[in-house]
Amino acid sequence: MFTGLIQTVGQVLSFKPRGSGASIQIEASGLVSAEEPLCLGESIAVNGVCLTIAKLLDAKTFEADVLEETLRCSMFRHLHAGDGVNLERALRFGDRLDGHIVTGHVDGVGRLLSQRTEGEDKVFRFGCDMAFARKTVRKGSVAINGTSLTVCAVGDDWFEVALIPTTLRATVLGRLTLGALVNLESDILGAYVRRALGCEASLSLRQIIAAGFAD
Repeated sequence: MFTGLIQTVGQVLSFKPRGSGASIQIEASGLVSAEEPLCLGESIAVNGVCLTIAKLLDAKTFEADVLEETLRCSMFRHLHAGDGVNLERALRFGDRLDGHIVTGHVDGVGRLLSQRTEGEDKVFRFGCDMAFARKTVRKGSVAINGTSLTVCAVGDDWFEVALIPTTLRATVLGRLTLGALVNLESDILGAYVRRALGCEASLSLRQIIAAGFAD
């Protein structure tokens, strides 16, 4: 479990096919301290994907296995050596939850369609499939490459988020160019609400909320 508050940007050292999946090696010096070294079996969110440390190459570098399902659902298959990736260690009980609950189980891939400047902030519009858009609400939360963000507008197959200068500097989102692919994870609470109400096929979460307010 994660918060979507990126702790550092690491670097992909290698990304190699392995069977039906892959292996990835990541330099993560920004995560490491003398008090909290990296540990075998630890969960790390890499661009929003929960990976398990399978091997420690040194104190600041680890290797993880990437499942076939992860390759299918994420933009990992487009990673190359030298790419920057957002990194976050798992949430501990007692930590502040300053972002939102992020599972590290991405729903799919989005594409940066446009960006515009509003004051010191930038507004990014991402294209997504209609199923993801139906799970997304204005003022709700979304994780983009593992970064917790607030949705400011939603369409049938797109949504927008506003990024402050700190987020642009401290994450890989500030490096995105038009057409770039990103990992998307919807708010898990919204997904459970839709499932519990039995409205998966007929109503969007936006319609459910609107109906509740109308009552």
